[in-house]
Amino acid sequence: MALNIVVGITGGIAAYKAVSVVRSLVLAGHDVHVVPTESALRFVGRPTLEAISRNPVQTDLFVGVAEVRHVAIGQAADLIVIAPATANSIAKLAAGLADDLLGNTVLASEAPVVIAPAMHTEMWRHPATQANIATLRDRGVTIVGPAVGQLTGTDSGPGRLEEPDVIVAAALDVARRHGLEASASGVAPAAAPDAASPAHPQDLAGRRIVVSAGGTREPLDPVRFLGNRSSGRQGVAIAEAAAARGAEVTLVAANLEVPDPGGCRVRAVSTALELRDAMTEAVAGADVVVMAAAVADYRPATVSEAKIKKVDGRDHMTLELVRNPDILAGLGASPHDGTLLVGFAAETEADPVRLLELGRAKRRAKGADLLVVNRVGWTQGFAADENAVTIIGPADEVVAEASGTKMSVAHGILDVVAARLPDGDEPDPTTKEPHPA
Repeated sequence: MALNIVVGITGGIAAYKAVSVVRSLVLAGHDVHVVPTESALRFVGRPTLEAISRNPVQTDLFVGVAEVRHVAIGQAADLIVIAPATANSIAKLAAGLADDLLGNTVLASEAPVVIAPAMHTEMWRHPATQANIATLRDRGVTIVGPAVGQLTGTDSGPGRLEEPDVIVAAALDVARRHGLEASASGVAPAAAPDAASPAHPQDLAGRRIVVSAGGTREPLDPVRFLGNRSSGRQGVAIAEAAAARGAEVTLVAANLEVPDPGGCRVRAVSTALELRDAMTEAVAGADVVVMAAAVADYRPATVSEAKIKKVDGRDHMTLELVRNPDILAGLGASPHDGTLLVGFAAETEADPVRLLELGRAKRRAKGADLLVVNRVGWTQGFAADENAVTIIGPADEVVAEASGTKMSVAHGILDVVAARLPDGDEPDPTTKEPHPA
């Protein structure tokens, strides 16, 4: 069954890329209805959108009143994709405004919504925009990007629209997760390209990369452990993305809740001590080490060989914990000339300024060359499909930001890594290959 997909286009210079989004969805066998804003039509013409989508394009709230078109489009949609989503359109969506056909369509629909932001860096970083994005995420909207790269004029930074292949793959993944079968008349859905797809830049070819992923577990007895909520998704995405970009990848996997990535050598571990030993062995000769695993800070002082039983009349039990070694700090303190050391800092700090302060202090304490900071919480970061990170460089400067699907974030991190390897050239964002999510 083909999906009925609404593609909303808002008025930004990146609107021309929406034509490729529409085309890919149509070629995948879906019924695509484009709902542009009036401003969007100043960048991309109606005839182009009608020819590519094979459906009429409407923008006027007062056309088709008899069939109540201003709500019918949204009611019929299986999936809504808005690309590009400008700062203004994101604000209107967060506020629930419906002063145009696109706003009415979103409000009248129960379909999952995917938006791909595109705007200048200052607009993306503005507290109002970040608050609006957080509001939309809380409502279940999937955010794809923005990417880091060349913007209008000479500007460069976070705010670039993700590539169409990334947007399409992420959107159809959302549809699948909502139980929508994305196929029609024998035409296969447009899924994310294989990790070995030539669409990926091969800027890590010949490099040896070691990635840790998952969460360590410290046993109390044969049936219980102290652990954390990390699923390993972000670390696995980094490993898979690095392999797709030509690297020889070793993944040190601690209790993953997701499948192992293809094209990688995988070494399974469980405890922090096992992870330390595996990383110490694996990093010899590595060009890049990425410590994405969530490591327990403490472990039980003793481990019972039998299941610990409840004792009648005793309402409390005391556990003695001893500190685990700091694996990242140990790697940072050891000589690692020629090896780029990338650490992760998962923090619950809500204030963005304080979050960066914590990240900078941690980078210095650990001796990492780059530190990836991300906010985590009960419903954020761990075990989620999306992530938002800030990458801090060796001078404590913010070198990049990345958000969206965890695969998109993985490629954003690797863009920075590839540019900082010896003999690596700073990538030209105007010619950057797309990174399928």
